This record gives sequence, C-alpha cells and structure tokens, in this order.
Amino acid sequence: MLIVQKYGGTSVGDCSRIENVAKKIVSVKEQGNSLVVVVSAMSGETDKLLGFATYLNTLPNEREVDKVLSTGEIVTSSLLAIALDKLGYKAVGLSGRAAGIITDTAHTKARIDKVNTEIINNYLKEDYIVVVAGFQGQSIDGHTTTLGRGGSDLSAVALAGALKADLCEIYTDVDGVFTTDPRIDDKARKIDKISYDEMLELASLGAKVLLNRSVELAKKLNVKIITRNSFNDNMGTLITNEEEIMEKPIITGIALDKNQARISIVNVDDKPGIAAELFTSLANANINVDMIVQTIGRDGKTDIDFTIPKTDIALSKRILDDFKHSTQSVEFDEDIAKVSIVGLGMKSHSGVASKTFGTMAKEGINIMMISTSEIKISMIIDLKYAELAVRALHSAYDLDK
Repeated sequence: MLIVQKYGGTSVGDCSRIENVAKKIVSVKEQGNSLVVVVSAMSGETDKLLGFATYLNTLPNEREVDKVLSTGEIVTSSLLAIALDKLGYKAVGLSGRAAGIITDTAHTKARIDKVNTEIINNYLKEDYIVVVAGFQGQSIDGHTTTLGRGGSDLSAVALAGALKADLCEIYTDVDGVFTTDPRIDDKARKIDKISYDEMLELASLGAKVLLNRSVELAKKLNVKIITRNSFNDNMGTLITNEEEIMEKPIITGIALDKNQARISIVNVDDKPGIAAELFTSLANANINVDMIVQTIGRDGKTDIDFTIPKTDIALSKRILDDFKHSTQSVEFDEDIAKVSIVGLGMKSHSGVASKTFGTMAKEGINIMMISTSEIKISMIIDLKYAELAVRALHSAYDLDK
C-alpha cells in the first residue's frame, strides 16, 4: 500500500516527539507499505516566525512572509528525515517546492493548482520514506507560497490524490472526529465513520479536527482519510463516501463556531445592485460571508444582515466606510456564535427543524438567524448561550448514547 501520513505541530513539537513519530512511521513501513509523510512546523513555530516579521513591519510584504513561514516546516521535515535515518531507513526531506506542489500567486493563502509527482515517485521507487514540508508550495511565477490555516492537511490530501495513495492518515492530538467538542460536553462520542459531506459541513461550521478545504479536496479526489491520535494506537475516524456508511443517523454531530460576527446594514436603499455592490466589495477583500438575511423592503428601504469571521471585523469596517448611502447605518455584533446540527439522516426524516427549534426554546435561547441545507441547520445565537445550546442539542438527539 501507498500511505500518505500527516503529523501536526503538537505531534512534532520537540525532538523527543519527532523520534516517537519516526518510530510510528517505521512500524508502518515494516508492514511492507510505501510512505510519504507530510509535517507541520513544530508547535508554536509559525506564530514565532510571524512575530519576527510583524515586529519589523506591522504590514510586512506577504511574499517575504511566505518565505519566512515556510522555513518552519522545512526544519521539521529535515529533522524527521534525520531521525528516520538513525533508525536505519532511507529518508529524504523535501520542501513543498521540491515535492512538486504548484500553487496560484495568492500569498499567505495560496490554492494548489497541480502536483508534479515525478521527484517523489523516483524516491519511492528507490524505497525512500519521503518527508514533505507541508503548508507550502511554489507559485506559477516561481515564488514560495503558503496555503493558509490547515495548509499541511491540504498538502497531504493533495499529495495523496496526485499519487493515487490507498489512504491518507491525518495525525493530530485528538482521537478522531467527535459528536461534538468533548471540552464542551463530556458525553461526546468518537464517530467511527463519517461521510465527506457531513465532515465538510462540520469543518466549515467550526469543528476543528479538519478544515473544510482539505475535506473538499478529499471528496473531489476521492481520497480516503483517517484522522488519528499520534500519541496512541486508537482506530480514529474514517472519512469516506456516503455509500460506504450503512447506518445513517439523523444527526451525526453538533458544531460550534465562536469566531463569528454579525453585521447589520439598516435602512439601505432597496434597489437593484445594492447587494451586489456590497458583497463584491467584501469578496474583493477576500472576506468570506456566511449567512445572509435581507428583510422585505418597505418605503424604498431594506435591512441586510450577514455574518463574517470575527477576525475580519476591522477590515470590514474599513470597506463599509466606503459603502455610503444616505440613510444607512451599520451595526456590528461580535457577541454571537453559530451552532449547527449535521446529519445525513436529515434528508429522509421530517421534524428535525421542529425538534431543534423546540430544544432552543425550552432553554430560553433566542435564534437571530437561520441557515439550512439538506444535511444541516445552522443558527446564530447570543454567545453566552453557545455551550448550553450545544449540550442541549447533543442530549436532545441522543448523541451520547
């Protein structure tokens, strides 16, 4: 089998942990498998490097920032190759550039265009364990780029797809995907199997085991993923096609996202093109708009509410300063959270919305905004009720059983 493994920052946080990872890799290699291993920077290293850059310039050139940040993963890949060599196995550390990962030119949040696998395949033919620096690649114009948050997972999935690997194992410091965050509800259970679509919803809604970009790419490339804990030998969670999951529960998991802010534009002119102008301005600044609600227009005016990541509030305020209309006012609310339920079984079961909203009402929680899809219901609520809502919904759908 050809297996792509990825180890996160906590898994390679110091030299002793790198040695433990090397032993884990060797145990898989000894079973007759070929291995490509993707690594993150050591825990805290990326923040430290970014701190150096922002100390010298509060708004550093992003091209140069990418070069600085990429060194963290390069160090880890070479250290792991050294540890594997000590154990008697041929290993080589490759940067994202050397591994053939080609991206667009969007520095600090580049997207992968293609992967040239020739170099990696040549090393695999010579029985090397190939260790790749995650989170990075080379732009089409020849510069080092980084892939943004969760970029090492993305590197692993892209390599697994390009190499047609049999499996992609994502090692972190948790046992897998849970029905909800165990730190919020100690009755949360580990999920054995979950579909790409369910994982994609949970990831995009705040579940932190995998980010949605990685799941989206895995679904596109049909890459089977197992998320596992690098500190034990537990089975983890398999992320795969819906067809491989026989029992489809109504609700699979509850997600909570506290990194949400609501923007309310009050009494904006109700005429064609206003919404397009607003959301084009936000899109041009790479601000991801999530939930949108527009009220029925009255007297030529309407209200538009939408949510964005809380981290984009300052930039949004600057953009909306330029979005002037005569009777408009703009309000910002950062004391909110998004609570979501996700499950394939919602496609074929009625009464899910009724039960969900009834559970919230029973707890005295007001719902500000609602968004739905075939397999999810998301609600914006007051931040102070966020964890109560998660526990109440987890219990209402018997996810602890």
